[in-house]
Amino acid sequence: MLRPASKSRTYGIAGTVTAALLALALSGCGSSSDGTGGDGPTTAAPTTAQAAAKDKGPVCVGKASADGLHVLRGGGFRLPGGGGVQYDSATADGTTRTATLREGASYAEGQKQQVVKPGQTVTLAGHAYAVSQICSYRVVLEPRDAKDRAALAAAPASLKSKGGAADDGLCFSTNPSVLAAAAQGFPARGSELSLLRNGGVKTFPTGLSVTVSYVDTGTGTAGFGANCAGIPVAAYKDVRAGDTVEFAGVLFKVSGLAEGVVRLTRTSA
Repeated sequence: MLRPASKSRTYGIAGTVTAALLALALSGCGSSSDGTGGDGPTTAAPTTAQAAAKDKGPVCVGKASADGLHVLRGGGFRLPGGGGVQYDSATADGTTRTATLREGASYAEGQKQQVVKPGQTVTLAGHAYAVSQICSYRVVLEPRDAKDRAALAAAPASLKSKGGAADDGLCFSTNPSVLAAAAQGFPARGSELSLLRNGGVKTFPTGLSVTVSYVDTGTGTAGFGANCAGIPVAAYKDVRAGDTVEFAGVLFKVSGLAEGVVRLTRTSA
């Protein structure tokens, strides 16, 4: 049953409406480079006095399904057949974890929300999905309908980014060739990816663009996010060294935060 999300939450995107709208205006995608154009959500930095509460964990509950779609924290995902879903917020009490999902690929007033647990089946845009895993950085949804699974796994006509909604097949896909192409755009496993606060937008070959919105050395936290196909697909807020994040199916550990820079070490293949 859909209902308003609880106001008691660890993460959320509702408070970053303006940032998300600004990010949508920056929807250009390009080849792998550091630039000043492209997508990138911005988020106001917390003050040192307002230190962000640390997530109580566990990091993940449940097991990610092989053909599941990954909805990243604070971001959205366009679903087959129209519509979308956002990972709006999360709660964790040290033993279990829940997530608040919001209908729609990007934020809008009045969207329906529901709190979900691993193992639960939810209906989104008229289609059924199983919640196979909830992590601090993602929710994994497994389509119940074979047609939806096939649509997500379909190979796009090209692996070259064109920008905007034309990149849906690159940004919202479970196709192995798409995921492999995205993974090749990042440094190798064990290597470091540096994101500069004032370095503009870092873009990747399959249309993903990443931007750092703040680094607060006083609280030891940072905020950064990503856009793809004109949709804010992630907005990681109050992230600390040691936290796990994900971009385009690739996992990273936050290995360092310094004035104006976030360093991520790739941990997955």
